[in-house]
Amino acid sequence: MNAIARTLLSAYYAYMLEYRAELFLWALSNVLPFIMMGIWGQAAAGGTLGFSSLAVARYFLAVFVVRQFNVVWVVWDFEREVVTGTLSQRLVQPIDPVWRHVAGHVAERLARLPLVAGMVVVFFLLYPEAWWWPSWPVLVGAIAWLLLAVALRFLMQYTVAMLSFWTERASAIEELSFTAYLYLSGMIAPLEFLPPEWRFWVELTPFPHMVYTPAILLSTGTAPLGRGAIVMGVWFGFFWLLNRWLWRRGLRHYSGMGA
Repeated sequence: MNAIARTLLSAYYAYMLEYRAELFLWALSNVLPFIMMGIWGQAAAGGTLGFSSLAVARYFLAVFVVRQFNVVWVVWDFEREVVTGTLSQRLVQPIDPVWRHVAGHVAERLARLPLVAGMVVVFFLLYPEAWWWPSWPVLVGAIAWLLLAVALRFLMQYTVAMLSFWTERASAIEELSFTAYLYLSGMIAPLEFLPPEWRFWVELTPFPHMVYTPAILLSTGTAPLGRGAIVMGVWFGFFWLLNRWLWRRGLRHYSGMGA
């Protein structure tokens, strides 16, 4: 199994390096946090948000870094495999097709890492007053949380991808859910900017724990990890069971179509 994992990772890493210029453009496309940093930074200068301009800059830089690593596209790849019939040849191979998608996502992160590091350096050169470095316990905790967040984000999208067995537009459903992800994850604004009664319900969704929690942990050193872990665990269990159920029923439907 280790040999298979190494082979998949090396193959997909080489594949991603062939498109490193495109990776750079993908990384640049995630500039929404910097746009929001400019907007909220001006508002914070008035002193009415409870965040300083410096805290806003650090938060949205952390959001930018987090977003670089929790981007997932498995629904589009899986949908294409089902529609074109490529999935059929994957099913007769001795490994679950999901591991190819996992390897592709991991390899893309490894190839993207130098580009992200370079953009962070440029940010600090432009805004040297925003420089900070989290303590090592905080950094390790944020990385561990980010890995959990990426796993949940992948599982959620892979579950939506299972709908490709019944419809050719599963990706359209993912695009619809991305709207909720965009507004509830903390990419638009920190949860502190929400009314308290809204924040309670928002934190029951999985979205803020994928972006806001690791970002606020990186930028301030504190975050509600206990409650977030419970929420993520519940959602992870729900989507895991739903994913396995859809996979079994979807395979029967796929085979019934003559695949």
